[in-house]
Amino acid sequence: QVQLVESGGGLVQPGGSLRLSCAAAGFTFSNFSMTWYRQILGKERESVAYINQIGSTMYADSVKDRFTISRDNAKSTVYLQMNNLRPEDTAVYYCKPPGIPTADWGQGTQVTVSS
Repeated sequence: QVQLVESGGGLVQPGGSLRLSCAAAGFTFSNFSMTWYRQILGKERESVAYINQIGSTMYADSVKDRFTISRDNAKSTVYLQMNNLRPEDTAVYYCKPPGIPTADWGQGTQVTVSS
């Protein structure tokens, strides 16, 4: 059974940084791409960053040049380094392997950007 545990969120001022982690289990992590998603209150969940098995990445326009996704296959963990955070980045952040659509969502980690 796929398990995803996100962590690292918190309250940060505009312009600040956070590093999110997502620990994965229940599948061969190195064989799957991973995506970070976020859900802003009242809106649909959206993808923000993607990394494939060999480390190629893609980003939503809204976070490009501010967020960096990376992975550590030895730790079955995917990271999201978020810099120059803005109030509009306030959301619950989730990770999921897009290649396993039946995987349950984790609990997510709340990121709040506010002065």
